[in-house]
Amino acid sequence: MSIFGAMDVSATGMTAQQLRMDTISENIANVNTTRDSEGNVYRRKTVLFEEKSYPTFSEALSMANGHIGKGVKASRIVEDTSEGNKVYDPSHPDADEDGYVIYPNVNTVTEMTNMIDATRAFEANVTVLNSTKGMALKALDIGQ
Repeated sequence: MSIFGAMDVSATGMTAQQLRMDTISENIANVNTTRDSEGNVYRRKTVLFEEKSYPTFSEALSMANGHIGKGVKASRIVEDTSEGNKVYDPSHPDADEDGYVIYPNVNTVTEMTNMIDATRAFEANVTVLNSTKGMALKALDIGQ
């Protein structure tokens, strides 16, 4: 694997974790959103990742020989279809005929834990990128 390949893998990881952090932030921002523009309760969103594909034979062959992959990509953002929290509040404008309001299925503690995890993964990719950059600079020093 070339030095630029290692940097590319780190960059794809940082991009994927940035999208994950943005999605988590959206979930936290909508923790009390009981109605969107269509009148539906907000649904928690999660990001699904997958390895970048190998479209050519030579790339698949080099991967089989022990080379590291091309990185990660976000394949899609999916909505969690689990039920929301039902809270009794008859004075709320979105309360049903029994006085219950359905809040989004977003748990702030879970989202903050996921945010810490995404931040740590982002930091790990930055560390790899900086280490790779340091190795490249040392290699240039050797050539002098």
